[in-house]
Amino acid sequence: MSNQLLAQKKGIIFGALDNQSIAWKTAEAVAEAGGSFVLTNAPVALRMGTISELAEKTNSQVISADATNVKELNALVDQSQEILGGKLDFVLHSIGMSVNVRKGKHYTELNYDWLTKGWDISAVSFHKLLQTLYHKNSMAPWGSIVALSYIAAQRTFPNYNDMAENKAYLESIARSFGYFFGKNKKVRVNTISQSPTLTTAGKGVAGLDGFLNYAEKMSPLGNATAEECANYTVSLFSDLTRKVTLQNLYHDGGFSNVGVSQEIIDSLEDNK
Repeated sequence: MSNQLLAQKKGIIFGALDNQSIAWKTAEAVAEAGGSFVLTNAPVALRMGTISELAEKTNSQVISADATNVKELNALVDQSQEILGGKLDFVLHSIGMSVNVRKGKHYTELNYDWLTKGWDISAVSFHKLLQTLYHKNSMAPWGSIVALSYIAAQRTFPNYNDMAENKAYLESIARSFGYFFGKNKKVRVNTISQSPTLTTAGKGVAGLDGFLNYAEKMSPLGNATAEECANYTVSLFSDLTRKVTLQNLYHDGGFSNVGVSQEIIDSLEDNK
């Protein structure tokens, strides 16, 4: 993306882990579009990932923060505004984790302590972030806040497990809090329902390779890549989408509106 859609805009990007992360690709796209930002992730993720390389590449700073901890979110927002020199124009929430998925617990055998932890990280953290930004009046008018979701919030994908509920709750928060952010602050809040994407986090979902192939065959335009999602996010951060809010926006090559594709029908016929 060679334009400067985000010139002089500044924000926070949550969730970049390594160069396969959608948040990582988004940071690169935002920098290319002229935006400046602070990168943040949980302490454990900072130890596991390579975010310092991204910070050097994009001339940004990294602040460690647990997105489930309101005190740390308050400190993050204050420090970010100090570093960037003013109110924020954009924020990306790219955070999701299911302990049940990681530990191979079947949906019918969930550990509820793990469920609660995953729900807090994947969804409630978004409410905590929005509430922090709202009460601190940290967003500039016509700013844009985006969280990443998945179609399992609306449809059944057995191996997606309790992350489906997390994403459904995330989308509801975007609509509910987005109403107040729009009415009172003129700030947009949306979610992007992205194609299945081969990220480090996504690899924890059983059968991902097979489903990637299935989604590719179902989608008229094919699966959307992490880089394409990053560019789409840039458009939502820009002034070109000032009146788009409270939306769950499908970025999936058309998958969400296809009942069955001819490729899938042909493959089933061939396997008779």
